[in-house]
Amino acid sequence: MNIFTNKRDWTSYIRLLKYCWPYKKRLFWGVICMALGALASITPPWLIKNVVDDVLIKGDSSLLVLLCLAVVFFYTLKGIFNYLHLYLMTWVGNKVVIDLRLELYDKTQRLPLTVIYGRRSGEFLSRITNDVATIQGILSTTVISFVVQGVTFLGILCFLFTLDWSLTLITFAIIPPTAFIIDKTSKRLRVVGKATQERLASVAAIAQEAVSSIKVVRSFATEEQEYNRFKDESYRHFETLIESTKLKGILEGVVEIILIIALAFVLWWGGRNVILSKLTAGGLIAFLTYLGLLVQPVKTISSVIGQIQQGVASADRIFEILDEKNEVPVAKNPIKLDNMKGHIEFKNVSFAYVADANVLNNLSLEIKEGEKVAIVGHTGAGKSTIADLIMRFYDPTEGEILIDGLALKELDLKNYRKQIGVVPQDPVLMKGSLAYNIGYGIDDVTEDMLERAANIAGIYDFINELPNRFNTEVGERGVTLSGGQRQRVAIARAVCRNPRILIMDEATSSLDALVEQQVQGAMNAAMVGRTSIIIAHRLSTIKNADRILVIDGGHIVESGTHDSLIALGGTYAEMYAANIFTDESEDINDKE
Repeated sequence: MNIFTNKRDWTSYIRLLKYCWPYKKRLFWGVICMALGALASITPPWLIKNVVDDVLIKGDSSLLVLLCLAVVFFYTLKGIFNYLHLYLMTWVGNKVVIDLRLELYDKTQRLPLTVIYGRRSGEFLSRITNDVATIQGILSTTVISFVVQGVTFLGILCFLFTLDWSLTLITFAIIPPTAFIIDKTSKRLRVVGKATQERLASVAAIAQEAVSSIKVVRSFATEEQEYNRFKDESYRHFETLIESTKLKGILEGVVEIILIIALAFVLWWGGRNVILSKLTAGGLIAFLTYLGLLVQPVKTISSVIGQIQQGVASADRIFEILDEKNEVPVAKNPIKLDNMKGHIEFKNVSFAYVADANVLNNLSLEIKEGEKVAIVGHTGAGKSTIADLIMRFYDPTEGEILIDGLALKELDLKNYRKQIGVVPQDPVLMKGSLAYNIGYGIDDVTEDMLERAANIAGIYDFINELPNRFNTEVGERGVTLSGGQRQRVAIARAVCRNPRILIMDEATSSLDALVEQQVQGAMNAAMVGRTSIIIAHRLSTIKNADRILVIDGGHIVESGTHDSLIALGGTYAEMYAANIFTDESEDINDKE
């Protein structure tokens, strides 16, 4: 019988068991208690043999009380050892699951954005919850069952050979066909187990998408469509569950029938041996009792094999994530820039999200310390890609980026990013208070820091009017705030850490003209002394930049001030004439 159908199965299971190593002492004693409990549970039938042969048949009543007390003693030992091994193994199993879940969550935080964006978020959630929960069954309950029933099986086998070795050999002729059935069924269970977990991940992903996009769903009146998607995927998951259950049922049922046939044969053959005085009556009763007890270990081991196959399928899905490379390579001896100045230089940088499809082509630029640079261009020109490269979400495919004259890839990434403030086009707030969101990522944020950041972003008065002020809860993704309020909280979050580099990607896109004018002055003040990169289509946001870079086809095609670029009559002037840059005097719609 081959539990693991290929080398990868063994590798995955052994890799899982390595997570138990830190808790090896508890695991060792747990296994010892399992073995002792199993041995205690199979001793009573041997005592019953003596009761039949020495007490009931020979009439020696002096042994009766002693044998009865021995039966009680061994079952008491069984209860004690069962309690101990259940506690120890469950403790180890749950600790390993916590370790694995934390490692998987931490790994998810460090995956390349291409991997994150290439999957639905619900799939990651399913692996962290459902797949890890399946692993828990392997490392606790399944291991317990396998060891206990394995020791029970071997112990019973020893007793059977002691009672009648020839009858035992005849009986165990059933092992080859039983092993063949288990092997064939377990291979199918592995496939079905993986399909079941994938379907469950898809169910979770659809539910997560619908809930997170509830406004879109209701706006387009697609509630029924989303319901049908969820229902269809749920039924697909149901079908794989039923197929798995049928396979397990067939496996256990066929094995049990084979064992019962063997038991009937033993009853006939053993009865003849008792009549011929080749076997005592007590010996036959003990033999039959052990065969009856043997049914449970074989059934359980058959079921455990199916669970292991499903667990290994979950392990494969987990290790698939853990084996992904991190977002960017980490330098062996990373450099900490505790007093970063913010001088940025791109040297012949090319970048592609997909091979042979460059977004940036041999781009070189220099942004000096404290300079305010606006980046404009048509959609897809590579504006946000430049910001992502500065954040080192990706590494260039060619060329290099320098920060204060040092290669960006040699810097301590966490230390570097702590000194950058980012305001994205679509701000995402975390569930929690305004204080938590504005001071997000700052270890010792003070009320003065929160108030200063709120003032800069133009939301201090709004927050001050709230009953709980900065302790007001914003809800998941900031759903209790308007779009403009979320944008200003994001601005406050960026400036609260007093960054050396400030990146604003359409930072005022959700603000109406009046509010933007109120915030713009504060934002200009916030950018003084900081290197600022502005990606925007608002003319009011970009026209006062020290320099405007026009990106087209992955190249910088023009560079200069607003007035000089208009006078140049090139791409920027054409975009301006085409009203691509929204003028604040024309933008009067209230987006709050």
